[in-house]
Amino acid sequence: MHWYSHLYVGEKAAGKRYAVIQKIRRGEKDLRVYVITPASGGNNILDIYSAAEFFRPFRQERDPLILGIADGYDEALCVAGKIVADMYRTTGDFSLEKFLAQRDGERFE
Repeated sequence: MHWYSHLYVGEKAAGKRYAVIQKIRRGEKDLRVYVITPASGGNNILDIYSAAEFFRPFRQERDPLILGIADGYDEALCVAGKIVADMYRTTGDFSLEKFLAQRDGERFE
């Protein structure tokens, strides 16, 4: 896994950002911690995973880019909404790859 250089962090997660990031790095399956990544396929823009789901072996094989973290599912929805709103504001469309390239020169696969 690798981390987006401008990581989006939910309000509740921001107060314990370091602890949440360390849990994710250690692979702890905290059911309250969620990560937001680029969509794995289909017509979606983003995927939201609980830490328990995120650490399944087939997810890790992709070397996912973590765009955001949240404390709870509701907060993860808000963080994902902020990412999509920033994307549309920056690019005028819903292309995550274009957004990341325009904003930071980052790429994902």
